[in-house]
Amino acid sequence: MVIKTIIMLSLFTVPLALLSSGLVTATWQLFTLYILSGFGMAGIGMGVMHDAIHGSYSKNKNVNKLLSYSFNLIGGDATVWRIQHNVLHHTYTNIDHADDDLNAPFFLRFSPHAKHYKSHQYQHLYIWFFYGISTISWITTKDFVRLKRYRDMGFLNKKNEYKKALISMTAWKLAYYTYAIVLPMVLLPFAWYTILLAFICMHFVTGLLVSTVFQVAHIMHDNTFPLPDEDGAMNNNWYAHQFATTCNFAPKSKFLFWLLGGLNYQVEHHVLPDVCHVHYQNLAEIVKETAIEFGMPYHVKKSFFQAIVDHTKTLKQLGKKDMVIAIGEMIQE
Repeated sequence: MVIKTIIMLSLFTVPLALLSSGLVTATWQLFTLYILSGFGMAGIGMGVMHDAIHGSYSKNKNVNKLLSYSFNLIGGDATVWRIQHNVLHHTYTNIDHADDDLNAPFFLRFSPHAKHYKSHQYQHLYIWFFYGISTISWITTKDFVRLKRYRDMGFLNKKNEYKKALISMTAWKLAYYTYAIVLPMVLLPFAWYTILLAFICMHFVTGLLVSTVFQVAHIMHDNTFPLPDEDGAMNNNWYAHQFATTCNFAPKSKFLFWLLGGLNYQVEHHVLPDVCHVHYQNLAEIVKETAIEFGMPYHVKKSFFQAIVDHTKTLKQLGKKDMVIAIGEMIQE
């Protein structure tokens, strides 16, 4: 974890430092450095801050807290992520209106229980563009919108907690804008729109990689999209729910395991969210045997490509109006 943290933080900060040095004079250098920084952002998000905010990076709470701010360093917000991901996503995985990862703009449909629009029939084609720009939404408006919504939901209810979170978020984002785009615009001999385009390319790399990895773990044909009962309670126990709504991919790829922060082992992560991802490969066989022993599903795709294909087909099915009822019935069964 320490080596990975150093590598990913360096992959993000070193290119930005060079972009702020005034030494970059060629357009290809500009785009190369921003894109490298984008891979660093994705690495921090999946392999450093994700464990830290779950409290699984270290046994030391202060280390986890310190490294959770690496998310703020790349333009996100640890407070919002902790509620969105740790609380809502991990508790109510694939439950429409409860799992915040399913809550999307009207032109995207991630659940068979969400309202259907005609545009959804093409979502499997245009989804990749919106995955690519997803982190741009995070660093601009989405975090502010979610922070207010979470306060209205009853989170951040301690005295001045919301105000402090809002001030902290604003300060971190201003700092991020400063070193990620303002300084390069001031110091580099390029038109502002060229630097802006390179900055967007950086985020497109990050957004496409991160969104695809997280979404192929849940928006899959074999996974279920359960509804709560009349009293609003979940029908399965928590572990059974996680097995039914989560999918692994490329379990034999050591490269992807390292690069993606173990997120190709999403089942292990969801049933053991307080365990550091470096242990997932060793735990996988135990988790699988336990699932089989208790009659629970253990979803896995052999490769990342196979997972993307299945995810694309699922999005296409969700986009067809005449398939909505069929998918819903299949899922409830």
